Amino acid sequence: NLDRLGKREPEIYGRATLADLERALRAEFEARVRLEFFQSNHEGALIDRIAAWADAKVDGLVLNGGALTHTSVALRDALAGAKLPAVEVHLSNLYQREEFRHRSLTAPLCLGVITGLGFEGYHAAVRFLLQRG
Repeated sequence: NLDRLGKREPEIYGRATLADLERALRAEFEARVRLEFFQSNHEGALIDRIAAWADAKVDGLVLNGGALTHTSVALRDALAGAKLPAVEVHLSNLYQREEFRHRSLTAPLCLGVITGLGFEGYHAAVRFLLQRG
């Protein structure tokens, strides 16, 4: 539901939009790395894109799987098969939320998890991936 940023539960996710996040990331990193953004509310589309990135041998992946983080074995398997360096990011602090959000099926396949830092979490994830080369 990242396409709903700025509208959906602004008390949790804030008023900034996905377009705002993309602009901020491009402003900070585009001179250093080619960024590609993809958002979908459809599990299969996410899985297909991860496979395409694996085939293209992209250098890294910043993933916010939303609720699929906690429920999707298929998303977990896509990450396992892709073998891409990945960082999982969540805007809100999952550990301040409902108990079911405390377990991530995808986190064990990621280099790290950033939760609760809002947009800064995405910036930190890209910085981390860039510094590890």
